[in-house]
Amino acid sequence: MTQISGDNQAHTQTSQSSPPPQRAGASVAKPPRADRAARSTTLNLSPLSKVEIEGVAALRYALRQFSRKTEIEARRIGLTPQQYFLLLAIKGFPGRDTANITELAERLQVRHNAVIGLVNRAEERGLVKREPNAPGEDRRVVQVRVTAEGEETIQRLAQVLRDERRRVAAAAQAIDDAQLL
Repeated sequence: MTQISGDNQAHTQTSQSSPPPQRAGASVAKPPRADRAARSTTLNLSPLSKVEIEGVAALRYALRQFSRKTEIEARRIGLTPQQYFLLLAIKGFPGRDTANITELAERLQVRHNAVIGLVNRAEERGLVKREPNAPGEDRRVVQVRVTAEGEETIQRLAQVLRDERRRVAAAAQAIDDAQLL
C-alpha cells in the first residue's frame, strides 16, 4: 500500500505488483469450471442458421418439458426430484449397481457435501444404503446402493416417464436427421 497525499487529503492506492511467488509444491488455483469450459469450447464457428436455432430450441424445449414432468411425478410419489436423480444415478451407474459420493457428485453436477446430505436423507427414508468399499480398497470410500424400496420407486417413476423419454428422443432424432447437431 502506498500513501499519497496532496491538497491536505490522504489517499490510499493499492499496489499493482504481481502476487507473491508460490511455495514449492503448492497447488495453483484453477479457474472456475465454467471459465475452463468456455475457453475450451471457443472456436471460430460459422453462425447458426434460423433452422438450426429452431432445432436447438425445440430440443431444449423438449428437455425442459421432460425435466418439469420428472419434477412433478417425483413429488407426486413423495420424492424430491433430487432424490429421484440420486436413485437413477446409482442404479444407472455404468458397470455396477453402486457408486461412491465423488462419482455421484459428478453425475448429479453438485458439490460433494450436497451429495452427502442427499444420501443421508435418502438413507433415512430407506431408499439407499451405504456399504464399505471392497476389501483391499480405500476404506474411507463408501459405496451407495439402492435398496429394494428405492428400486421399486425408480421403476414406478421410470414407467410414468416413458412417453416423455420417447418424446425427447424423437426431438433429438429430428435434429439429427436434419443434421443440425
